[in-house]
Amino acid sequence: MKFSEILQRLGDVTTDRSLSVNPNHDPEITGVAAIDEATNGNLSYVEGAKFGSFIAKTNASALILPQDEKLQAIAQERGIVWVSTPEPRLLFAKAIAIFYQPYRPAPEIHPSAVIHPTAKIGSDVYIGPHVVIEQGVEVGNSVIIHPNVVVYPDAKIGDRTILHANCTIHERTHIGADCVIFSGAVIGAEGFGFVPTRTGWLKMEQSGYTVLEDGVVVGCNSAIDRPAVGETRVGRNTVIDNLVQIGHGSQIGAGCAIAGQAGMAGGVKVGNRVILAGQVGIANQVKIGDGAIASAKTGIHSDVPPGEIVSGTPAVSHKIYLKASAIYNRLPDIYQSLKQLQRKLNNS
Repeated sequence: MKFSEILQRLGDVTTDRSLSVNPNHDPEITGVAAIDEATNGNLSYVEGAKFGSFIAKTNASALILPQDEKLQAIAQERGIVWVSTPEPRLLFAKAIAIFYQPYRPAPEIHPSAVIHPTAKIGSDVYIGPHVVIEQGVEVGNSVIIHPNVVVYPDAKIGDRTILHANCTIHERTHIGADCVIFSGAVIGAEGFGFVPTRTGWLKMEQSGYTVLEDGVVVGCNSAIDRPAVGETRVGRNTVIDNLVQIGHGSQIGAGCAIAGQAGMAGGVKVGNRVILAGQVGIANQVKIGDGAIASAKTGIHSDVPPGEIVSGTPAVSHKIYLKASAIYNRLPDIYQSLKQLQRKLNNS
């Protein structure tokens, strides 16, 4: 596929291109690659000036660049065709989709699948080998259910949702349209509800619901628990990485991103467009405001205002955390200075 054809398929999202100056230099592009691994025929990208050195060394045939004339000039000097855009990574993501589409099986119901007679199955559905669908389940149109998935009674699966192999959807779970649940994820299992008594722990039955709105993505081996009463809810277009724990009764807003090994206790309320980096931990009943960001390994024990960036354990403003980190590296020197000062005071 010619570079010019790729640009046509990507649409009018670019600001400038080398083809405007030299339309005859229009190489054949056969795939995409990282800039340090690209070979002849590959399309790659850089996000900013700090990656300029890669342009001087890459073997890529075409590049997606930011709006930076210096980077464009380097590519031009090396004879690499380019296109510029305000968001190079976003355009590269769209370019990948031109060359690669995820495996999508044709509609069929495998004879080894076990489907309860009361289940309602939509049109154009794929149900793979050894899938179990219990009574009262509703499966929408164009849903894909890969092998060994188990869907418990009365669950609902929205149109075009994909359930990957070996994930489990428990009772009282409602999954919206265009969701993706990856392998090993468990949606709607019982929350960690136990009441202490003099004779031990009394189990509190988890009679609530788990709701995933449209467009939610849940990574491998993540768990989203249902509560004793009410619902656990994940807002539309929120993306959840692998190995994430969302406790019973938590409310996650729309457009959030939750990275691997993050975990939250029950009753947490997370606003819209919140970013939780890897291994963030959130205590019971904490509220996180819209647009807040927690950096990796942050331990959040109290509410976070909207738009705040927090780090550390316990969480503090990221600016304070950076100052404290700088002091931490100097603690040995500060300790020695303190000892010297104490000696002087003792000798005075």
